[in-house]
Amino acid sequence: MATPVETISPLQYVTRIIRENPVIPLILLLCALVALLEGLQPGIFNERWVGNTIRFAIPLAMLAACQTLTMLTGGIDLSAGVVATVSAFVVATLTPLVGGPAAIVLALVPAVLMGLVNGFGVGICRVHPLIMTLGTGLIGTGCLQVYQRYVINTGSEIPGFFEFLGTGRTFGMPNALYLFVPFAILILWGLRRTGFGRLLYALGANENATRLSGVRSWQVLMALYTLVGLIAGITGLLYVGIIRAPSLSLANSLMLPSVAAAVIGGTSIFGGRGSYSGTIVGALILTVLGTLLTLLQIPEGARRLLFGAIILAVTAVYVRITDQS
Repeated sequence: MATPVETISPLQYVTRIIRENPVIPLILLLCALVALLEGLQPGIFNERWVGNTIRFAIPLAMLAACQTLTMLTGGIDLSAGVVATVSAFVVATLTPLVGGPAAIVLALVPAVLMGLVNGFGVGICRVHPLIMTLGTGLIGTGCLQVYQRYVINTGSEIPGFFEFLGTGRTFGMPNALYLFVPFAILILWGLRRTGFGRLLYALGANENATRLSGVRSWQVLMALYTLVGLIAGITGLLYVGIIRAPSLSLANSLMLPSVAAAVIGGTSIFGGRGSYSGTIVGALILTVLGTLLTLLQIPEGARRLLFGAIILAVTAVYVRITDQS
């Protein structure tokens, strides 16, 4: 007797393709938002607008890399925005005193230290990542306010290299791509091709099984949060080159959007699933969405409400599609 052949409906076929290639619906959504913008204001889609959009999406995508990496292990980093702000403020205030190269190195020291503290708390002391990173973020904010009192009269100066990356253009595209493209390639390669990347997925999928297989999870988490601190610090240096106005809350506004970009990009908050390619598209979606809300002249309160509702809706639909059997 012949075995009946399983028939797949067109909807199931499309769903399977989307589930196996989760970036596809994100790219389609991004294109739809751009088309809506062009419909509302014809001519807005040009080389200059594309360049500006990419320029402001890059710091968000880099800070969202911190969330993607930690979420893969079932964690989160709520101190990333503070770390970026600290590095940006330190480099701007130390450059007039010690010069650009030395200021850059010194600005990354607190970023790495905060990452080490986070890794120690999460990996060795077993403090929940949300609590640990929230605490170090508050401590970092307090230290920054104390530091500001000692340098309030020194003035500020942005290192020329980061001004070049932050404000310069080449063939219409932002020079920040010179930093971001190698960075993105390194993250994508590291997650897919290295043992460290595979360990992040394994820890998020089943930490107990990973530990029983001989992996010292605390070492992986120490290395992870230290790396994330360094990434957040570099993001702060780039962002202050874009904004050119250091402040005590410079990158704090990127904190929650960075989490949203990672979630919209398909990274599971429970760990074990996600990719940085989706996070990059998620950062572009949020940047274009912000432009759309500004174009519609929506009040700030309503913008926040609508912004959050859209994020929740997109995330719910995306998870429904990608998780459907």
